[in-house]
Amino acid sequence: MAQYKSNISLFLEELKTQQPDLEQAQQEGRALLWDKAPISPDDQKRNQIARVKQKAYVYQ
Repeated sequence: MAQYKSNISLFLEELKTQQPDLEQAQQEGRALLWDKAPISPDDQKRNQIARVKQKAYVYQ
């Protein structure tokens, strides 16, 4: 008995066969935007001290 595959699954499989480097490009893009190097405790403390406190009502 054949397993059912949705249209989306078939589309993604076809896309990955047409563009084999697609997953690698996605991982590089994610790393560029989201994966950040850890911040040292000194940098964290300096960032916290340098933060400007927001007023209670910002639209005033």
